[in-house]
Amino acid sequence: DARERYPHSLQFYLEPPTESISLLEFESFAIDRLKLLKVVENLGVSYVRGTDLYKTKLEAEFRKLKFLFLALAEDDYEARRKDHISHFILRLAYCQSEDLRRWFLQQEMDLFRYRFNELTENLRQKFLEHINLSFEGIGEDLKNELADELCASTPGFNMSKVKEQMFYKVGLADAVDLFRARRVFIKDGFAYVPLKEIDVIVLNNYRTKLSKALALTARSLPSIQSDERLQPLLSHLSHSYVGPDYSIQKNTGKISLEQIDALSVKSFPLCMRQLHRALRDSHHLRHGGRMQYGLFLKGIGLTLEQALEFWKKEFIRGKVDADKFDKGYAYSIRHNYGKEGKRTDYTPYSCMKIIMSNPPSQGDYHGCPFRHSDPELLKQKLQSYKIPPSGITQILELVKGMHYQLACQKYFEFTHDVDDIGFSLNHPNQYFTESQKLLSGGRELKKEFNNSGNFQQKNNSQESINSSSTPTSSNATADTELEGLEAYFTED
Repeated sequence: DARERYPHSLQFYLEPPTESISLLEFESFAIDRLKLLKVVENLGVSYVRGTDLYKTKLEAEFRKLKFLFLALAEDDYEARRKDHISHFILRLAYCQSEDLRRWFLQQEMDLFRYRFNELTENLRQKFLEHINLSFEGIGEDLKNELADELCASTPGFNMSKVKEQMFYKVGLADAVDLFRARRVFIKDGFAYVPLKEIDVIVLNNYRTKLSKALALTARSLPSIQSDERLQPLLSHLSHSYVGPDYSIQKNTGKISLEQIDALSVKSFPLCMRQLHRALRDSHHLRHGGRMQYGLFLKGIGLTLEQALEFWKKEFIRGKVDADKFDKGYAYSIRHNYGKEGKRTDYTPYSCMKIIMSNPPSQGDYHGCPFRHSDPELLKQKLQSYKIPPSGITQILELVKGMHYQLACQKYFEFTHDVDDIGFSLNHPNQYFTESQKLLSGGRELKKEFNNSGNFQQKNNSQESINSSSTPTSSNATADTELEGLEAYFTED
């Protein structure tokens, strides 16, 4: 029975799903949950978790992503099923390394915390019973008897708060973190925990279970990876990009080669600005750099003819003569445009692909500067690009927390002088598109240049643009989907 399978909208994901699903549904569930966790990560860094603003933003994103967790609804079986299955799919994809496990655990914890705190008192009690954490709520008589001790031992509580708040009698083993932090009253081997602190106990319990489950899943990966239907999907979900397809060029031929130097300063993300500068300085880029930068330029609108001219002009200024270029390098440029080899029209790299695959070595300039640069060198680079000291501090804090895409968003804000970019950054070509839109008046700048070249104030209208709400699944057959995915991710 459906209701017995999912008695609550919330769960600890202890039992894996056993039903059969199509590869198409497998992919679509995984991508939807990935979008959700990306949003949770973004908002968790941009806003204080648990505040009204954080909750409002998260609710709005849930509605956008159609990933509704209806705590009160009786008949939300489909939402509960999707929640259950999608969690386990991403668990398979994100158990493959320590970094991936850590990221997945953090986002799932934040999502769970939000959902648990949204439950009514009655539903919360039912859920606690369901997961065998049924703590006993103390009666009014006992609470009045212990009122002075509860008030003195519970930070931030006065007598009136004690009277209105529900307290639970919890075994010391379950409340050890609260006890260590001196946040609860202890008596006879029990902690008296206010309702607002119960989530700490539940979350610790969930973290322990999920952490163990991820480690166990990692051990069983070899048998799962031998399934040729799932292997391409699982291998690439952790690098997955879930926004628009930038291989569909809307601006083909609209950008001239003479504009590229100026555009690199105004509208290129730091990774592409770095590659452009390195190319201009040394008149050469290694394969990783040529692939990353070449596909980006293709995505912003360079035609094949322009690309051949651009790379040839630059390379022959260095140690490569025209004949060597035509024989050694022109083929790979035509290949990127789908004119050679398998005739695959290659897609510009997403942030996740750049961050997660093919790290740069000595003499390389590709990769993500926020992920792959030494923090001191990154700081110097940001200073040379006139990022203010407070901005550099904010960016380096995000880098330290491994929030590389959010660091790039912050870089966008400081180079374009806007308070909030209003979208989640997932792709270098998205950065370029949004920059051009903003600079040409598509979105309003917080400040604009007046004729003397100084900034003057202008109203800042924030338009909420979230690329990650763009659907990626079509009604194509599962085989075609998989074929496309395989081609999409194996671009080297």
